[in-house]
Amino acid sequence: MTSVPAWFDASRPVPDLRTPLPGPAGRAAVALDASVTSPSLPRAYPMTPVRGYGSAIEDLDGNLFLDFNAGIAVNSTGHAHPTVVAAVREQAENLLHYSASDFFLPIYAEYCRALTATAPMGVPTRAFLTNSGAEAVEGALKLVRFATGRPYAISFFGAFHGRSFGAMTLTASKAKYHSGFGPLLPGILHAPYAPASPSYLEDVLFRFQVDPREVAAVFVEPIQGEGGYIVPPPGWMARLREICDRHGIMLVADEVQSGMGRTGKMWAIEHTGVRPDVLITAKGIASGLPLGAFVARADLMESWPMGAHGSTYGGSPVPCAAGLATLRVIAEENLMANATAQGDFLLTGLRELAEREPGTVRDVRGVGLMIGVEFADGRVAGLVQQACFQRGLLVLEAGENVVRMSPPLTLTRQDAATGLRLFGEAVSEVAADLRMSRDLGAAR
Repeated sequence: MTSVPAWFDASRPVPDLRTPLPGPAGRAAVALDASVTSPSLPRAYPMTPVRGYGSAIEDLDGNLFLDFNAGIAVNSTGHAHPTVVAAVREQAENLLHYSASDFFLPIYAEYCRALTATAPMGVPTRAFLTNSGAEAVEGALKLVRFATGRPYAISFFGAFHGRSFGAMTLTASKAKYHSGFGPLLPGILHAPYAPASPSYLEDVLFRFQVDPREVAAVFVEPIQGEGGYIVPPPGWMARLREICDRHGIMLVADEVQSGMGRTGKMWAIEHTGVRPDVLITAKGIASGLPLGAFVARADLMESWPMGAHGSTYGGSPVPCAAGLATLRVIAEENLMANATAQGDFLLTGLRELAEREPGTVRDVRGVGLMIGVEFADGRVAGLVQQACFQRGLLVLEAGENVVRMSPPLTLTRQDAATGLRLFGEAVSEVAADLRMSRDLGAAR
Protein backbone atom coordinates (compact mmCIF):
# COMPACT_ATOMS: atom_id res chain seq x y z
CA MET A 1 0.00 0.00 0.00
CA THR A 2 1.39 3.38 -0.97
CA SER A 3 -0.83 5.80 0.98
CA VAL A 4 -2.56 5.78 4.34
CA PRO A 5 -5.95 7.41 5.08
CA ALA A 6 -5.69 10.62 7.11
CA TRP A 7 -7.66 9.13 10.00
CA PHE A 8 -5.42 6.09 10.44
CA ASP A 9 -2.65 6.40 13.03
CA ALA A 10 0.01 3.85 12.07
CA SER A 11 1.58 4.12 15.53
CA ARG A 12 -1.64 2.98 17.21
CA PRO A 13 -1.67 -0.68 18.26
CA VAL A 14 -4.16 -3.04 16.61
CA PRO A 15 -6.39 -3.95 18.30
CA ASP A 16 -6.97 -0.97 20.58
CA LEU A 17 -10.15 -1.02 22.66
CA ARG A 18 -11.16 2.23 24.36
CA THR A 19 -14.68 1.46 25.61
CA PRO A 20 -16.59 -1.59 26.82
CA LEU A 21 -17.98 -3.53 23.88
CA PRO A 22 -20.21 -2.28 22.50
CA GLY A 23 -19.58 1.33 23.48
CA PRO A 24 -22.34 3.95 23.91
CA ALA A 25 -22.50 4.89 20.23
CA GLY A 26 -22.42 1.22 19.30
CA ARG A 27 -25.30 0.43 21.66
CA ALA A 28 -27.37 3.21 20.12
CA ALA A 29 -26.67 1.88 16.62
CA VAL A 30 -27.63 -1.65 17.66
CA ALA A 31 -30.86 -0.36 19.18
CA LEU A 32 -31.75 1.54 15.99
CA ASP A 33 -30.94 -1.52 13.90
CA ALA A 34 -33.19 -3.68 16.06
CA SER A 35 -36.11 -1.32 15.44
CA VAL A 36 -35.94 -0.95 11.66
CA THR A 37 -34.14 -3.90 10.01
CA SER A 38 -35.32 -7.41 9.21
CA PRO A 39 -34.85 -9.74 12.19
CA SER A 40 -33.78 -12.42 9.69
CA LEU A 41 -30.28 -10.90 9.59
CA PRO A 42 -27.87 -13.05 11.64
CA ARG A 43 -25.37 -11.06 13.70
CA ALA A 44 -22.25 -12.59 15.23
CA TYR A 45 -21.57 -9.86 17.82
CA PRO A 46 -22.40 -6.15 18.37
CA MET A 47 -19.78 -4.78 15.98
CA THR A 48 -20.56 -1.37 14.38
CA PRO A 49 -17.84 -0.74 11.77
CA VAL A 50 -17.46 2.69 10.19
CA ARG A 51 -14.02 2.70 8.57
CA GLY A 52 -11.04 0.45 8.02
CA TYR A 53 -7.54 0.22 6.61
CA GLY A 54 -5.61 -2.93 5.86
CA SER A 55 -6.49 -5.51 8.53
CA ALA A 56 -7.74 -2.88 10.99
CA ILE A 57 -11.34 -1.73 11.34
CA GLU A 58 -12.77 0.95 13.63
CA ASP A 59 -16.22 1.08 15.18
CA LEU A 60 -18.48 4.01 16.07
CA ASP A 61 -16.81 4.44 19.46
CA GLY A 62 -13.28 4.58 18.09
CA ASN A 63 -12.37 1.02 19.06
CA LEU A 64 -9.88 -0.51 16.67
CA PHE A 65 -10.21 -4.22 15.83
CA LEU A 66 -7.97 -6.74 14.09
CA ASP A 67 -10.10 -8.17 11.29
CA PHE A 68 -9.64 -11.90 10.77
CA ASN A 69 -12.87 -12.34 8.83
CA ALA A 70 -12.53 -9.57 6.20
CA GLY A 71 -16.28 -9.05 5.95
CA ILE A 72 -16.72 -12.83 5.44
CA ALA A 73 -13.75 -13.25 3.08
CA VAL A 74 -14.76 -10.21 1.00
CA ASN A 75 -12.11 -7.54 1.62
CA SER A 76 -9.39 -9.54 -0.10
CA THR A 77 -6.98 -6.62 -0.54
CA GLY A 78 -7.71 -5.28 2.93
CA HIS A 79 -9.89 -2.36 3.87
CA ALA A 80 -9.62 0.76 1.69
CA HIS A 81 -6.66 -0.36 -0.38
CA PRO A 82 -5.49 2.88 -2.05
CA THR A 83 -5.29 1.31 -5.52
CA VAL A 84 -8.85 0.05 -5.28
CA VAL A 85 -10.12 3.30 -3.76
CA ALA A 86 -8.48 5.31 -6.55
CA ALA A 87 -10.03 3.08 -9.23
CA VAL A 88 -13.47 3.42 -7.66
CA ARG A 89 -13.13 7.19 -7.36
CA GLU A 90 -11.99 7.61 -10.97
CA GLN A 91 -14.77 5.42 -12.32
CA ALA A 92 -17.44 7.08 -10.16
CA GLU A 93 -16.44 10.48 -11.51
CA ASN A 94 -16.97 9.27 -15.08
CA LEU A 95 -19.87 6.81 -15.10
CA LEU A 96 -21.73 5.33 -12.16
CA HIS A 97 -23.99 2.97 -14.09
CA TYR A 98 -25.11 1.76 -17.45
CA SER A 99 -26.60 -1.66 -17.95
CA ALA A 100 -24.48 -4.25 -19.73
CA SER A 101 -27.61 -6.31 -20.38
CA ASP A 102 -28.79 -3.93 -23.10
CA PHE A 103 -25.70 -1.97 -24.09
CA PHE A 104 -22.03 -2.57 -24.84
CA LEU A 105 -20.44 -1.41 -21.59
CA PRO A 106 -16.67 -1.33 -22.26
CA ILE A 107 -15.49 -1.93 -18.70
CA TYR A 108 -17.77 -4.98 -18.43
CA ALA A 109 -15.96 -6.69 -21.31
CA GLU A 110 -12.60 -5.49 -20.00
CA TYR A 111 -13.23 -7.11 -16.64
CA CYS A 112 -14.55 -10.32 -18.24
CA ARG A 113 -11.35 -10.53 -20.28
CA ALA A 114 -9.21 -10.10 -17.17
CA LEU A 115 -11.23 -12.59 -15.13
CA THR A 116 -11.37 -15.30 -17.80
CA ALA A 117 -7.59 -15.01 -18.19
CA THR A 118 -7.36 -16.50 -14.67
CA ALA A 119 -9.85 -19.33 -15.32
CA PRO A 120 -8.55 -22.84 -14.52
CA MET A 121 -10.36 -24.61 -17.38
CA GLY A 122 -7.47 -24.76 -19.84
CA VAL A 123 -9.82 -23.95 -22.73
CA PRO A 124 -11.48 -20.73 -23.97
CA THR A 125 -14.04 -19.37 -21.52
CA ARG A 126 -16.68 -16.67 -21.27
CA ALA A 127 -18.03 -14.83 -18.23
CA PHE A 128 -21.33 -13.44 -17.00
CA LEU A 129 -21.22 -10.81 -14.24
CA THR A 130 -23.67 -10.58 -11.34
CA ASN A 131 -24.18 -8.62 -8.14
CA SER A 132 -23.50 -11.49 -5.73
CA GLY A 133 -22.46 -15.09 -5.29
CA ALA A 134 -26.05 -16.29 -4.97
CA GLU A 135 -26.93 -14.65 -8.29
CA ALA A 136 -23.93 -16.31 -9.89
CA VAL A 137 -25.06 -19.70 -8.57
CA GLU A 138 -28.55 -19.12 -9.99
CA GLY A 139 -27.10 -18.18 -13.37
CA ALA A 140 -24.79 -21.19 -13.42
CA LEU A 141 -27.70 -23.50 -12.57
CA LYS A 142 -29.73 -22.06 -15.44
CA LEU A 143 -26.78 -22.43 -17.80
CA VAL A 144 -26.01 -26.08 -17.07
CA ARG A 145 -29.66 -27.07 -17.33
CA PHE A 146 -30.01 -25.26 -20.64
CA ALA A 147 -26.70 -26.44 -22.10
CA THR A 148 -27.22 -30.10 -21.21
CA GLY A 149 -31.01 -30.34 -21.52
CA ARG A 150 -30.96 -32.23 -18.22
CA PRO A 151 -33.14 -31.28 -15.22
CA TYR A 152 -31.19 -32.51 -12.16
CA ALA A 153 -28.28 -31.09 -10.16
CA ILE A 154 -26.34 -32.49 -7.24
CA SER A 155 -24.60 -30.70 -4.38
CA PHE A 156 -23.22 -31.81 -1.02
CA PHE A 157 -24.23 -31.93 2.61
CA GLY A 158 -22.51 -29.05 4.38
CA ALA A 159 -22.55 -26.90 1.24
CA PHE A 160 -23.52 -23.24 1.27
CA HIS A 161 -24.36 -21.78 -2.13
CA GLY A 162 -26.55 -18.82 -1.17
CA ARG A 163 -30.02 -17.81 0.00
CA SER A 164 -31.98 -17.17 -3.20
CA PHE A 165 -34.27 -20.01 -4.23
CA GLY A 166 -32.10 -22.20 -6.45
CA ALA A 167 -28.97 -21.44 -4.41
CA MET A 168 -30.85 -22.12 -1.17
CA THR A 169 -32.01 -25.50 -2.50
CA LEU A 170 -28.42 -26.44 -3.40
CA THR A 171 -27.39 -25.34 0.12
CA ALA A 172 -27.34 -28.04 2.79
CA SER A 173 -25.21 -26.62 5.60
CA LYS A 174 -28.06 -25.98 8.03
CA ALA A 175 -31.68 -27.17 7.99
CA LYS A 176 -32.84 -23.74 9.18
CA TYR A 177 -31.89 -22.25 5.81
CA HIS A 178 -34.71 -24.32 4.27
CA SER A 179 -37.22 -24.11 7.12
CA GLY A 180 -40.49 -22.47 6.14
CA PHE A 181 -39.59 -21.95 2.48
CA GLY A 182 -40.74 -25.21 0.91
CA PRO A 183 -41.43 -26.66 -1.48
CA LEU A 184 -37.92 -25.98 -2.71
CA LEU A 185 -36.65 -26.08 -6.27
CA PRO A 186 -37.27 -29.54 -7.74
CA GLY A 187 -34.49 -31.67 -9.17
CA ILE A 188 -31.80 -31.01 -6.53
CA LEU A 189 -30.14 -33.96 -4.75
CA HIS A 190 -27.42 -34.07 -2.10
CA ALA A 191 -24.49 -36.38 -1.34
CA PRO A 192 -21.96 -36.59 1.53
CA TYR A 193 -18.94 -34.32 1.18
CA ALA A 194 -15.34 -35.37 1.75
CA PRO A 195 -13.92 -37.50 3.23
CA ALA A 196 -16.83 -39.66 2.09
CA SER A 197 -16.09 -41.34 -1.23
CA PRO A 198 -17.49 -39.67 -4.36
CA SER A 199 -18.61 -43.16 -5.36
CA TYR A 200 -21.75 -42.43 -3.28
CA LEU A 201 -23.04 -40.76 -6.42
CA GLU A 202 -22.81 -43.98 -8.42
CA ASP A 203 -23.46 -46.43 -5.58
CA VAL A 204 -26.49 -44.66 -4.12
CA LEU A 205 -27.85 -41.65 -6.03
CA PHE A 206 -27.49 -43.09 -9.53
CA ARG A 207 -28.73 -46.49 -8.35
CA PHE A 208 -31.76 -45.44 -6.34
CA GLN A 209 -32.71 -41.81 -7.06
CA VAL A 210 -31.75 -40.49 -10.48
CA ASP A 211 -30.51 -41.72 -13.84
CA PRO A 212 -27.11 -40.02 -14.36
CA ARG A 213 -28.19 -39.21 -17.92
CA GLU A 214 -30.65 -36.75 -16.37
CA VAL A 215 -28.05 -34.98 -14.19
CA ALA A 216 -26.89 -31.67 -15.59
CA ALA A 217 -24.19 -30.81 -13.05
CA VAL A 218 -22.52 -31.43 -9.73
CA PHE A 219 -21.99 -28.22 -7.71
CA VAL A 220 -19.04 -28.45 -5.34
CA GLU A 221 -16.99 -26.15 -3.14
CA PRO A 222 -13.32 -27.16 -3.55
CA ILE A 223 -13.02 -26.25 0.14
CA GLN A 224 -16.32 -26.06 1.99
CA GLY A 225 -16.80 -22.63 3.51
CA GLU A 226 -19.77 -22.06 5.79
CA GLY A 227 -19.96 -25.82 6.30
CA GLY A 228 -16.79 -25.75 8.40
CA TYR A 229 -13.77 -24.98 6.20
CA ILE A 230 -13.45 -28.63 5.23
CA VAL A 231 -10.55 -29.55 2.94
CA PRO A 232 -11.17 -32.73 0.92
CA PRO A 233 -8.45 -35.40 0.91
CA PRO A 234 -6.03 -35.73 -2.02
CA GLY A 235 -7.64 -37.38 -5.02
CA TRP A 236 -11.22 -36.72 -3.94
CA MET A 237 -11.85 -33.97 -6.46
CA ALA A 238 -10.17 -35.93 -9.26
CA ARG A 239 -12.43 -38.90 -8.53
CA LEU A 240 -15.45 -36.61 -8.70
CA ARG A 241 -14.25 -35.27 -12.06
CA GLU A 242 -13.91 -38.84 -13.37
CA ILE A 243 -17.48 -39.69 -12.41
CA CYS A 244 -18.80 -36.53 -14.05
CA ASP A 245 -16.86 -37.28 -17.24
CA ARG A 246 -18.15 -40.84 -17.34
CA HIS A 247 -21.76 -39.66 -17.35
CA GLY A 248 -21.50 -36.40 -19.29
CA ILE A 249 -22.16 -34.30 -16.19
CA MET A 250 -20.83 -30.76 -15.80
CA LEU A 251 -18.60 -30.03 -12.80
CA VAL A 252 -19.34 -26.61 -11.28
CA ALA A 253 -16.78 -25.25 -8.80
CA ASP A 254 -18.27 -22.77 -6.33
CA GLU A 255 -15.29 -20.57 -5.42
CA VAL A 256 -17.29 -17.72 -3.92
CA GLN A 257 -15.40 -18.01 -0.63
CA SER A 258 -12.30 -20.00 -1.60
CA GLY A 259 -11.27 -18.09 -4.72
CA MET A 260 -9.38 -14.92 -5.63
CA GLY A 261 -6.06 -15.98 -4.14
CA ARG A 262 -7.29 -16.90 -0.67
CA THR A 263 -5.68 -20.36 -0.69
CA GLY A 264 -2.39 -19.24 -2.23
CA LYS A 265 -3.58 -19.96 -5.76
CA MET A 266 -6.10 -17.89 -7.67
CA TRP A 267 -8.65 -20.70 -7.39
CA ALA A 268 -8.68 -23.41 -4.72
CA ILE A 269 -9.46 -26.09 -7.30
CA GLU A 270 -6.02 -25.47 -8.84
CA HIS A 271 -4.51 -27.30 -5.85
CA THR A 272 -6.20 -30.49 -7.11
CA GLY A 273 -5.24 -30.31 -10.79
CA VAL A 274 -8.93 -30.65 -11.71
CA ARG A 275 -10.50 -28.47 -14.38
CA PRO A 276 -14.13 -27.50 -13.83
CA ASP A 277 -16.63 -26.78 -16.59
CA VAL A 278 -18.07 -23.78 -14.76
CA LEU A 279 -16.54 -21.66 -12.00
CA ILE A 280 -18.55 -19.40 -9.69
CA THR A 281 -16.98 -16.47 -7.86
CA ALA A 282 -17.91 -13.38 -5.84
CA LYS A 283 -16.96 -12.08 -2.36
CA GLY A 284 -13.28 -11.10 -2.71
CA ILE A 285 -13.22 -10.30 -6.43
CA ALA A 286 -13.92 -6.57 -6.00
CA SER A 287 -12.42 -5.94 -2.54
CA GLY A 288 -15.80 -5.16 -1.00
CA LEU A 289 -17.97 -3.89 -3.83
CA PRO A 290 -20.92 -6.02 -4.98
CA LEU A 291 -19.69 -8.17 -7.86
CA GLY A 292 -20.03 -11.83 -8.72
CA ALA A 293 -19.50 -13.93 -11.80
CA PHE A 294 -19.79 -17.34 -13.35
CA VAL A 295 -17.18 -18.34 -15.87
CA ALA A 296 -17.86 -21.27 -18.18
CA ARG A 297 -16.27 -23.10 -21.06
CA ALA A 298 -17.01 -21.05 -24.16
CA ASP A 299 -18.96 -23.89 -25.81
CA LEU A 300 -21.33 -24.02 -22.82
CA MET A 301 -21.83 -20.28 -22.63
CA GLU A 302 -22.42 -20.10 -26.38
CA SER A 303 -25.20 -22.67 -26.15
CA TRP A 304 -27.86 -20.30 -24.83
CA PRO A 305 -29.36 -17.57 -27.01
CA MET A 306 -29.60 -13.82 -26.60
CA GLY A 307 -32.06 -12.92 -23.85
CA ALA A 308 -31.76 -16.23 -22.01
CA HIS A 309 -30.17 -14.48 -19.04
CA GLY A 310 -29.45 -10.89 -18.03
CA SER A 311 -28.95 -8.46 -15.15
CA THR A 312 -29.64 -4.75 -14.84
CA TYR A 313 -26.90 -4.06 -12.29
CA GLY A 314 -24.58 -7.05 -12.66
CA GLY A 315 -21.17 -5.85 -13.79
CA SER A 316 -21.96 -2.19 -13.18
CA PRO A 317 -18.98 0.13 -13.90
CA VAL A 318 -17.84 0.91 -10.36
CA PRO A 319 -17.67 -2.72 -9.15
CA CYS A 320 -15.91 -3.66 -12.40
CA ALA A 321 -13.31 -0.94 -11.77
CA ALA A 322 -12.79 -2.32 -8.27
CA GLY A 323 -12.52 -5.82 -9.72
CA LEU A 324 -9.84 -4.82 -12.20
CA ALA A 325 -7.90 -3.04 -9.45
CA THR A 326 -8.22 -6.10 -7.19
CA LEU A 327 -6.70 -8.39 -9.81
CA ARG A 328 -3.90 -5.89 -10.32
CA VAL A 329 -3.14 -5.60 -6.60
CA ILE A 330 -3.13 -9.36 -6.09
CA ALA A 331 -0.57 -9.74 -8.88
CA GLU A 332 1.61 -6.71 -8.19
CA GLU A 333 1.82 -7.19 -4.42
CA ASN A 334 2.27 -10.99 -4.57
CA LEU A 335 -0.73 -11.50 -2.32
CA MET A 336 -1.13 -15.19 -3.17
CA ALA A 337 2.40 -15.85 -1.93
CA ASN A 338 1.61 -13.80 1.17
CA ALA A 339 -1.55 -15.83 1.77
CA THR A 340 0.55 -18.99 1.70
CA ALA A 341 3.26 -17.59 4.00
CA GLN A 342 0.93 -16.09 6.61
CA GLY A 343 -1.42 -19.05 6.37
CA ASP A 344 1.42 -21.49 7.07
CA PHE A 345 2.47 -19.36 10.04
CA LEU A 346 -1.06 -19.37 11.46
CA LEU A 347 -1.58 -23.09 10.85
CA THR A 348 1.68 -23.92 12.63
CA GLY A 349 0.75 -21.78 15.62
CA LEU A 350 -2.80 -23.12 15.78
CA ARG A 351 -1.57 -26.71 15.69
CA GLU A 352 0.71 -25.90 18.61
CA LEU A 353 -2.36 -24.52 20.38
CA ALA A 354 -4.18 -27.79 19.66
CA GLU A 355 -1.33 -29.68 21.34
CA ARG A 356 -1.65 -27.44 24.40
CA GLU A 357 -5.44 -27.85 24.51
CA PRO A 358 -5.96 -31.45 23.30
CA GLY A 359 -9.32 -31.85 25.00
CA THR A 360 -10.62 -28.60 23.53
CA VAL A 361 -9.29 -28.32 19.96
CA ARG A 362 -10.18 -31.32 17.80
CA ASP A 363 -8.71 -30.26 14.46
CA VAL A 364 -6.88 -27.43 12.72
CA ARG A 365 -7.18 -27.35 8.93
CA GLY A 366 -6.98 -25.04 5.99
CA VAL A 367 -5.05 -23.83 2.97
CA GLY A 368 -3.53 -20.36 2.78
CA LEU A 369 -5.70 -17.81 4.58
CA MET A 370 -8.74 -20.08 4.70
CA ILE A 371 -8.37 -21.71 8.11
CA GLY A 372 -10.78 -23.59 10.35
CA VAL A 373 -10.35 -24.59 14.00
CA GLU A 374 -12.72 -27.36 15.08
CA PHE A 375 -13.60 -27.86 18.73
CA ALA A 376 -14.55 -31.06 20.51
CA ASP A 377 -17.44 -29.43 22.39
CA GLY A 378 -20.13 -27.81 20.27
CA ARG A 379 -20.47 -24.96 22.76
CA VAL A 380 -16.89 -23.82 22.42
CA ALA A 381 -16.91 -22.23 18.96
CA GLY A 382 -19.52 -19.63 19.88
CA LEU A 383 -17.82 -18.87 23.19
CA VAL A 384 -14.42 -18.50 21.51
CA GLN A 385 -15.90 -16.20 18.89
CA GLN A 386 -17.25 -13.94 21.64
CA ALA A 387 -14.04 -14.09 23.70
CA CYS A 388 -12.07 -13.05 20.61
CA PHE A 389 -14.44 -10.12 20.02
CA GLN A 390 -13.94 -8.91 23.59
CA ARG A 391 -10.19 -8.89 22.88
CA GLY A 392 -10.62 -6.96 19.63
CA LEU A 393 -10.11 -9.92 17.26
CA LEU A 394 -12.86 -10.54 14.70
CA VAL A 395 -13.43 -14.18 13.76
CA LEU A 396 -16.56 -16.10 12.75
CA GLU A 397 -18.13 -19.46 13.43
CA ALA A 398 -18.63 -21.97 10.64
CA GLY A 399 -20.33 -25.35 10.57
CA GLU A 400 -21.47 -26.69 13.92
CA ASN A 401 -18.31 -26.38 16.04
CA VAL A 402 -15.71 -24.50 13.97
CA VAL A 403 -14.23 -21.01 14.11
CA ARG A 404 -12.97 -19.79 10.74
CA MET A 405 -10.23 -17.32 9.92
CA SER A 406 -10.30 -15.53 6.58
CA PRO A 407 -8.25 -12.33 7.03
CA PRO A 408 -7.32 -10.00 4.17
CA LEU A 409 -4.63 -11.32 1.84
CA THR A 410 -2.55 -8.28 2.84
CA LEU A 411 -2.20 -9.63 6.40
CA THR A 412 1.22 -8.82 7.85
CA ARG A 413 3.32 -11.18 9.97
CA GLN A 414 2.94 -8.83 12.92
CA ASP A 415 -0.86 -8.88 12.66
CA ALA A 416 -0.82 -12.64 12.13
CA ALA A 417 1.21 -13.08 15.32
CA THR A 418 -1.11 -10.76 17.25
CA GLY A 419 -4.18 -12.60 16.04
CA LEU A 420 -2.64 -15.95 16.93
CA ARG A 421 -1.84 -14.74 20.45
CA LEU A 422 -5.33 -13.33 21.03
CA PHE A 423 -7.01 -16.43 19.66
CA GLY A 424 -4.92 -18.64 21.91
CA GLU A 425 -5.85 -16.51 24.93
CA ALA A 426 -9.54 -16.77 24.03
CA VAL A 427 -9.41 -20.56 23.63
CA SER A 428 -7.54 -21.01 26.91
CA GLU A 429 -10.00 -18.78 28.76
CA VAL A 430 -13.04 -20.64 27.40
CA ALA A 431 -11.46 -24.03 28.08
CA ALA A 432 -10.63 -23.04 31.68
CA ASP A 433 -14.15 -21.72 32.27
CA LEU A 434 -15.71 -24.93 30.97
CA ARG A 435 -13.38 -27.07 33.09
CA MET A 436 -14.32 -25.05 36.17
CA SER A 437 -18.01 -25.39 35.32
CA ARG A 438 -17.64 -29.17 34.96
CA ASP A 439 -15.68 -29.42 38.22
CA LEU A 440 -18.33 -27.43 40.11
CA GLY A 441 -21.06 -29.63 38.62
CA ALA A 442 -19.22 -32.78 39.69
CA ALA A 443 -18.73 -31.39 43.21
CA ARG A 444 -22.45 -30.90 43.63
